[in-house]
Amino acid sequence: MTQEDFPAGGDRFPPTRRSVIEAVRSIDTEERESALESLCAAYWKPVYKYVRLRWNRTPDAAQDLTQGFFVELLERELLDKFDPKKSRLRTYLRLCVDSFVMNEDKAGRRQKRGGNVPHVALDFSAAEEELGATAIDPAKIASPESLEEFFEKEWVRSLFALAVEELRELCIARERERTFHLFEAYDLQGKEKISYEQLSNEYGIPLTDVTNALAWARREFRKIALERLHELCGSEEEFHREARAAFGWDAK
Repeated sequence: MTQEDFPAGGDRFPPTRRSVIEAVRSIDTEERESALESLCAAYWKPVYKYVRLRWNRTPDAAQDLTQGFFVELLERELLDKFDPKKSRLRTYLRLCVDSFVMNEDKAGRRQKRGGNVPHVALDFSAAEEELGATAIDPAKIASPESLEEFFEKEWVRSLFALAVEELRELCIARERERTFHLFEAYDLQGKEKISYEQLSNEYGIPLTDVTNALAWARREFRKIALERLHELCGSEEEFHREARAAFGWDAK
């Protein structure tokens, strides 16, 4: 999807979610846990794939390290040390992953982790399938620039997947399942793009209904994606910069 796929609107950047950096420092336990779950949901797949490629670990070892990293993120309160004036949050977290893996290697530790990780379903099998489908040569992403680019792309992929799932849930809640199916067929399918006319015929609805449904779905998807992005940035400046870099959307 590109900027052209999502027409401009007055509600383009609704900061309705607090930044995880603010929320994780809250005195409210529920708010802190919710922020950490949001962070884990967005970053666990990029972390897992990064560990697999950057550190050349087996799936089992990468799973343990991924879970161990998020446990350490909580126990050592690493987010408290993040300074948005010095780096992007995703860059900071990637460097924290590097430091964590190196420390684990030095200590010679290898242990199964679990219980203390935020309550997010970690589908490592799906992550492994995605990684296998990309056919990436680890040697080709060895440079710092390539590593940063790889981590960013995986983070954007994760963010979009979360936004799509939230849109699906919104459509179900509003009894607009057909709208989601139209959006899925037209905007998300990897095959050759289907036409509005084909969708109109397939669903037996007027062409104007297809047009209106897709316009609504794109507007809501854009809103959801930007709200999640806002939540995962350390500052307004980073949010606007990341929106342009990751999505190609103007931050106005």
